[in-house]
Amino acid sequence: MNATPDRRALRAAEDPARRLRLLRALEKKLLWLSAWTIHNANHIRPNRDGLKVGGHQASSASVAAIMTALYFDILRPQDRVAVKPHAGPVFHAVNYLLGRQEREKLTTLRQFGGIQPYPSRVKDGAEVDFSTGSVGLGVALTSFAALVQDYVHLHGLAREGMPQGRHVAIVGDAELDEGNIYEALLEGWKHDIRDVWWVIDYNRQSLDSVVPDRLFGRIEGLFRDMGWNVVTLKYGRKLEAAFAREDGEHLRRWIDDCPNSLYSALTFQGGAAWRAALLAELGRIDGIRAIIDPLTDEELGALMTNLGGHDIETLTEAFRAQEAAGDQPTCFIAYTVKGMGLPFAGHKDNHAGLMTREQMEVFRAEMGIRPGHEWDRFEGLDIPEDELADFLAGLPFAQKLTPEGRCLSASEVPVPATLSPPRLPPNRMLSTQAGFGEMLAEIGRGGRETQAMASRIVTTSPDVTVSTSLGPWVNRRGIFDRHLKNDVFRDAKLASAQRWGMSPKGQHVELGIAEQNLFLVLGALGLADRMHGARLLPVGTVYDPFVNRGLDALIYACYQDARFLLVSTPSGLTLAPEGGQHQSSNTPLLGIAQDRLASYEPAHTDELAILLRHAFHHMQQPDGSAVWLRLSTRGIAQPERVLDPAAVIAGGYWAVAPEPGARIAIAYQGPVAPEAMAAFEALREEEPGAGLLAITSPDRLHAGWLAARRAARQGPGAASSAIERLLAPLAPGAAIVSVLDGHPAAHAWMGAVRGQRVVPLGVDRFGQSGDIPDLYREYGLDTDAILDACAQALLES
Repeated sequence: MNATPDRRALRAAEDPARRLRLLRALEKKLLWLSAWTIHNANHIRPNRDGLKVGGHQASSASVAAIMTALYFDILRPQDRVAVKPHAGPVFHAVNYLLGRQEREKLTTLRQFGGIQPYPSRVKDGAEVDFSTGSVGLGVALTSFAALVQDYVHLHGLAREGMPQGRHVAIVGDAELDEGNIYEALLEGWKHDIRDVWWVIDYNRQSLDSVVPDRLFGRIEGLFRDMGWNVVTLKYGRKLEAAFAREDGEHLRRWIDDCPNSLYSALTFQGGAAWRAALLAELGRIDGIRAIIDPLTDEELGALMTNLGGHDIETLTEAFRAQEAAGDQPTCFIAYTVKGMGLPFAGHKDNHAGLMTREQMEVFRAEMGIRPGHEWDRFEGLDIPEDELADFLAGLPFAQKLTPEGRCLSASEVPVPATLSPPRLPPNRMLSTQAGFGEMLAEIGRGGRETQAMASRIVTTSPDVTVSTSLGPWVNRRGIFDRHLKNDVFRDAKLASAQRWGMSPKGQHVELGIAEQNLFLVLGALGLADRMHGARLLPVGTVYDPFVNRGLDALIYACYQDARFLLVSTPSGLTLAPEGGQHQSSNTPLLGIAQDRLASYEPAHTDELAILLRHAFHHMQQPDGSAVWLRLSTRGIAQPERVLDPAAVIAGGYWAVAPEPGARIAIAYQGPVAPEAMAAFEALREEEPGAGLLAITSPDRLHAGWLAARRAARQGPGAASSAIERLLAPLAPGAAIVSVLDGHPAAHAWMGAVRGQRVVPLGVDRFGQSGDIPDLYREYGLDTDAILDACAQALLES
């Protein structure tokens, strides 16, 4: 691709009329390519299973002009964009025209190994800034990505010479039904975010219906209340010219008052229906007749649907005006017609609609596309190909952000070979949560071995910073804020354990209580190396049961391959007096099921030290992932021993190895370790060869086992997995009594490894208030319950 435009491209830039003609031609091309890409997937490409392939022709058509104005006129290389999910085909067409997408790839939409229906960072490659499959989350993520950009630049970590960019979301209006957007709006106001644009495709249709008329008056007010500038783009140039004529204000008032449902229906019916409706209500006004009578039905239909979101001139003028106005976050409400330019434009059922073969042939003729030339880059346009190519090559957004392209990289942050657990006096009890807080605080001291790592750690928490043991870290490293703010209590010399001054150099992002925002922030921080060229080591803490409240955003962050450390604590009914609403049972299962997330639950702080060090290393590796540590507030005795780090990381080790051919073993996970150990000591009096298995990660054990089984199916010579090796000393018919403060299914699968019987103990129903002895007894986690399960297993052997 050319690095600089030739003279014709420069003339286009200097000649507004010529530039407008080029942009309109490219808009037409985006409309064709997006519609044809979907049509090809559904009607041309062989369909082996007969299922509807699908696509969103109407939703794509709705934003063709908006995306033309942005990508081919406004955006700069440093800008980042979240495309609305249902506009994926337009996005792929944009990249094809820019020379960043292979022609053959367009034929693979929704095909195995092909381009994704919803743009994906991982599956579609470097041109995708934000994956946008889960509606609303990509929109909100732009705000937090802007916050992370500020963090990187204010900490002096940005790549030299790279300017700050704008974060743009192209938003489907139905996405504004998603509550996480308003949580993000409020959090963005707290942090005074800058450089964010949300362009709302206001076609007034959702998947199933027409959006209520009064909605946007409320939404506009919400944006203004949160400090956003709001720009409404309702009418295009043709309608504005009609309104300026004699009696034109009556036409404006009629359209303003027209219900969304009626406007959509008239759009679908076409010019004749528009004429009948207008004459019925405005036909006695001379000026109105002078406007509409000279127009053909086709021309009248085009006039009445000339909305701001389809008018390139209106869009580019508004975008440029706001560009010059500064960095205030801005919401553009761009009125559009869903399916604009397609035969089902405006129909309330058009969301999943697809053009028939007959409709596509009519559309092909309208677009001037010759059979066999459907994929040609500039087919059907009346501007010379080389002029269009030169224009595209000279666009700001067509230039490379860096020699690497849009997906950047960053050097690995050195991690010490080991991290030490807290030093304890004899008989001191310590919980994993407290141990985590002490270890992170020690890292925060910035000693010689941890100084580099400490400078890249950024912590965040949804209003539970102190109660998840982050307080000492924050005392040492401060809270991040774009502006310097003193700690009022400290200035007034009022006693407080927290010294929370705020400054641009702080390393903790304090959030409100919305867990969705936590995971969106972690997602943005965990992409800093690829978005900004600066590697960060994000750590987020949350109460374990409330992972569920932010689960959608957690899955979304993992889907983008964001790298972070999640610490969820306290966990399980071990929290005791807090009651069932604050207790968790399903989170170990979430850890097993979630892709790109390695989950662990250490019982002791020596295990935690190994896993914390592993997390900071693992999240930086090409084949790494995010890491999840499930911790507890229960203080337990800390053994003096030497552990094999590889075994702890792999998911388990024998705390007491069984004799070869042993008939039984007890396996434990997390804070139930004291009960399991006590039961084991009693069991050995009857079964001296029994073993005691410490499980640090059912997730890693399970993942390793599945990988080994897949390899074994490919042929002989595959290595065995960690869990196979662990269970090998036990007799083929041995029993394994497992126990954890979580759902017992997290361990039940181990019976399939070697055919041994597993008796899983755990929590499979809502908890209640109480103390640990009462709750463990009630839910079958205490020593007696473990021994009863062992006795039953031995009797049945």
